[in-house]
Amino acid sequence: MNYMNELISYGLLTTSTVMFGFMFFFKDIFRKNYGSGFRDSFVASLGGGIFGFIVLALINGLSFEFSLFAFIMAIISTINGLLFTFCSLKALSKINLSLYSLFSMLGGMALPFLSGILFHEESVTISKCACFVIITLALCLTVKKDGSSGGAFYYAGVFVFNGMSGVISKIYYALPFERISAAGYSMLTSLVTITVSLLFVLIIKGEKKKINAATVFAMAGSGSLSRVGNWLLLVALAELPASAQYPFVTGGTIIVSTIISFFGKNKPTKKELIAVILAFIGVLTLVLLPSEEIFKITWR
Repeated sequence: MNYMNELISYGLLTTSTVMFGFMFFFKDIFRKNYGSGFRDSFVASLGGGIFGFIVLALINGLSFEFSLFAFIMAIISTINGLLFTFCSLKALSKINLSLYSLFSMLGGMALPFLSGILFHEESVTISKCACFVIITLALCLTVKKDGSSGGAFYYAGVFVFNGMSGVISKIYYALPFERISAAGYSMLTSLVTITVSLLFVLIIKGEKKKINAATVFAMAGSGSLSRVGNWLLLVALAELPASAQYPFVTGGTIIVSTIISFFGKNKPTKKELIAVILAFIGVLTLVLLPSEEIFKITWR
C-alpha cells in the first residue's frame, strides 16, 4: 500500500470516527423523545435503516448488488445491529453518553482483536497485551459501588454487540465466498434491517407513540451516520489492517463522544474521565510500543 492510499484510508477512518461520535448523540435524542423499550428499538432501526438506505443508494449510484454470501452476512449483521440498538437505548437510560461510548468502543476494539488472534492467525504482540491491561483498568474504574446491578446486562450487550460488528466485517472479508462492493453490502444490510424491523414493529404489541420532528431528526442522523460510517470502515478495511483501524476509531470516538457529553445534562465525572483517558492511552500503546510477535495461534 502506497503513502497516498494510506493517507486516504486514514482520512476515511477520521470521518467515520466523527460520525460514530455523533451517532451516539442522536441515539440519546431518540431515547429521550420516543423511548427505550423493546418495540422502540425496532422503530429506531426501521427509521434509521430507511434513511441509511437512501444515503447509501445515492452513494452507490442507485445500483443494487447481490450475492448469497453477502445476503447471509447481511442477515447476521442485522440481528447483531438490532440487539445493539436495544441494549444502547436501555443503557443510555442508565448511564451518560461518555460512559456509554466507553463500553461501546472498547467492545468495538477488543472483540475484533481477539477474533483475529484466535481465528485469523493474527500475532499476539507486546503492544496488544499492554493495551488490554490498560483497558481492563479503565473498565474497572467505570464500575459503580452503589450496589445497583440492574443495567449490567445492557452494558455488556453494548460492549459485545458493537464488538461483533467488527468481527462480522472481518469474517465477510476473510471467507472465500463471492462478495459485493462495500457500498452494495451496506445497502443490502440496510434493506434487510428495514424488512426485519418493519416485521417486528407490526407484530409486537405496544403503546402507540407519536413520532415528532425530534424523533425523525434522531433516526435520520443516527441511521445515516451509522450506515455511512460503517461503509467507510469497510472501504478502509480493504486497505488497512484491523490492528491499525479499530484502535484509531476507538480512541477517536471516545474523544468525540466525551466532548459532546460536556454539552448535555449528564456531565462525565472525574472518575469516568480518568477511565476515558486510560482507554485512550491503551489505544496509543498499540501504535507506540514495540509490535514484536510473542506468539501466534494457528489451527493448521
